[in-house]
This record gives sequence, structure tokens and C-alpha cells, in this order.
Amino acid sequence: MATFVEQVGSFFYIINPNTTTFEHVEEVPNYVNDAVPVFMAFLVLEFLVGLATGRKTARFNDGITSLGHGIVYETCKWVKMFLFSCGLKCFCFYFHRRFSTATHLKPTHLTPPLPLYPPRPEIDFIWAAHQVHHSSEDYNFNTAIRQSMFQRLFALGFHQPLALLGVPLPAIVVHMHFNLLFQFWIHTELVDDCGPLEWVFNTPSHHRVHHGANKWCLDKNYAGVLIIWDRIFGTFEKERKDEKIVYGLVDQPQSFNVMWLQFFYFGEVLTKARSMSSWSDSLRAVFYGPGGVPGAPRLGDPDGFPDVRAPRGKYDPQMPLLDKAYVGAHFLVALVIQQALTVKLATFNWLTVLLFVAFLLVSVGIIGAMYDGWWWAPLLEAARCAAYVAYARSTPVTEFPLVDAALLLYFAASTLMWASRSLALLRAGIKTAKLQ
Repeated sequence: MATFVEQVGSFFYIINPNTTTFEHVEEVPNYVNDAVPVFMAFLVLEFLVGLATGRKTARFNDGITSLGHGIVYETCKWVKMFLFSCGLKCFCFYFHRRFSTATHLKPTHLTPPLPLYPPRPEIDFIWAAHQVHHSSEDYNFNTAIRQSMFQRLFALGFHQPLALLGVPLPAIVVHMHFNLLFQFWIHTELVDDCGPLEWVFNTPSHHRVHHGANKWCLDKNYAGVLIIWDRIFGTFEKERKDEKIVYGLVDQPQSFNVMWLQFFYFGEVLTKARSMSSWSDSLRAVFYGPGGVPGAPRLGDPDGFPDVRAPRGKYDPQMPLLDKAYVGAHFLVALVIQQALTVKLATFNWLTVLLFVAFLLVSVGIIGAMYDGWWWAPLLEAARCAAYVAYARSTPVTEFPLVDAALLLYFAASTLMWASRSLALLRAGIKTAKLQ
């Protein structure tokens, strides 16, 4: 286990070659999971610095939504296990047919991997997954956690060609961890300019442009660690001091429902493809950029893009303080259950895993539905809490009896509360009311 200082260093790709070199992929630590305390420390530090400087760095509703996306991403680890198995078989196939038989290559003797992922905003059906990460109208460390449950799926196949160059699998896995960790700290507005580092490395300034909905920000600064790739391939754009960046999507969805945000754009792509008059245009709607239209370049005509400028009002629904407290507790409980699933994943059968996954996805989705004021949210919340009580009254969920007892009591009380509120809504016949 790395020390706290070493974990902090890993966020900046400051690593020790002697402790990050491995012969077998099974020996590679889960650097991302080990760095969770640093994640939390960064979140608290950003909030405190923003408070001290009079800058509001986060909103509760947007932040809880971003963290909900993080739970969804981690809940789908079973997808990761399946994809890793498939990718490992492909990698071994290529590695045995590599161009070089050199075996002296070590993970930390290599530069960070080349940008082998496709530029996600340039392929519409892949952007349908990656848009989740861009859907926050705030730009902070919480935003870094906002990931698509399909993110790992679209990474499949893009690292395998490195095997032909003789790069060992442990090297790739190590750099995938550190590449991801590096991209966490660049999601902040509190770091202005990093001096000479701006020429070589991706920085908060560069990545703020990538998250902008302004016309000049679109399809720019794809870099993970090294900004030199954008400078080489002509996709670099410097942050402008005379125009404030508007964060979020060009057509910003007015919702905090995590599950809806995870899926809605796939429907947009399908609708766009079905609206075309020929098969070729339908395929272009799927494989060209989001702004692509018949007769336009692959990424669309920039002159036809909406000219998004600040100030643009943010989607910012509020709820009573008690409901907000419940949502916060609701999120913490979902996190506890997600961690319990992670610990017990290897011992569960597939049916139990699917039940846990479904429960967590519904749990996270309801948080946003409550903020959005969807009339069925109290009904579904009452049913969700009742389902937990029915399951947990005879089956332990965690390894700690006291925690299980507290969760059972919490869900029993929640069932009564939301059943009561649901009946009140049904009696009133109000199906469009906001939660008051």
C-alpha cells in the first residue's frame, strides 16, 4: 500500500520506477481505488479554498448528481471484468505475434500511452456515452467523477495494438491507472495558469476549454496527460481571458436524473439516424460527429453551431432542507451498499449481482428524479425502500450486524414516510407536482 504522499504524487504522474514495475498483471495494485482518500481530500480542499476566496465551486444538486454517476460507473464493475477478460485474450494473441521480441521493457521506462482512444466528440454514438462527463454545468473535482457506465466498453480494443510493439500488459495497466488519476486534478477552476507546463502537459486551463459549450471550445483539447498531441494534430485551443467559458452541453438537458442522463443521447442518435432519407446518411448520423448533417463536413459546419455565450442560466432546482438531508443520507447509503457489492461480488451468483446492480441504479436515479420533481418519484422510492426491507430482513447485506440493523431501520422508516407522501399525492390527483 502506497503512502498518502505517494498517492498524491500519482495524481501528477510523479511515480517511483522501482515501485511501479511489475512482471505480471495480477501484481499491479488498484491505484485508483487506493487513491480514494486523496479524492476525498481534494474535494474538501477545493470546497474550503473556494469558501476562503469567495468563489462558489459547487452546488449540492449538481455535486450529488456527479457522485451518483460515479456510483453507477463503479457499480458496473462486472462489465469491466467481462471486458478485461476479452481484452486480455486479444492482447495475448497480439503479444505473441509482436514485431519485437524484446522483454526488457518495463512500465515506468515508457512514456504515457499514445492517445489510442478515438476522439469521443467526433463519433456520435461514442459521444452518446462520453457526453455524460460533459453534462455538468459546473467545473470542479466532482465533474471528474461523472462518468458513463459504458465508458469501459468503448475503450475495448484501443490498447491491444500496443502488444504488437512488444509493450507488456502490466505496463499498459499501470499507465491506464495513472493516466486516469492525472485527469482528476485538472477539473477545477481554482488553478489558473501553470506556466511552462502549459506547453507540454494537459492542465486545468486547457481542459476547461475541452468542457466548454462555447463555439470556439468545441472539438478541442482532447489530451489526457500530454497536450502536445493536440498541438501536433491541430486540435489545440488556448483558454481565452476575454470570454467566459460556459460549461455543459450545447443543448443542455434540464435534468439531474442520473440514469436518464446516462441513456438519453443514445435515443437522440437513433432519432437522428431514423430521420435521414438514405442508409448512407443514417450511418453518417451514427459515425460522424454530433453536429454532422447531410452535405456538411464530418464534424459538421462550425458556422451552423449554436453560439453559446455566458451568461447562460444553469438548471438549478431546489428542494426543502429536510428532503435535501434525506437525499444526502440516501446517497451515503447507496455508497455503503455499492461497497458491499464490491466486496462480495466474487461470492454472489449472477442473479444476486443483477438484483444489487438494479437496486443501486434505481437508487441513484431517484435522487435526480426527486430534484426534477417527477411525480412518480415518491411511489418508486416507497417501493424501493420496501424491497430492501423484504430482502434485508433475512439476509445480511454488509459484514457488520450493527450496520445491517441500522440500514434496515432506515429503510423501514423511509418506506412509511414515502408511502404516506405517495398516498397524499394520489389522493390529491396531482401528477405533475414538484416535491414540496
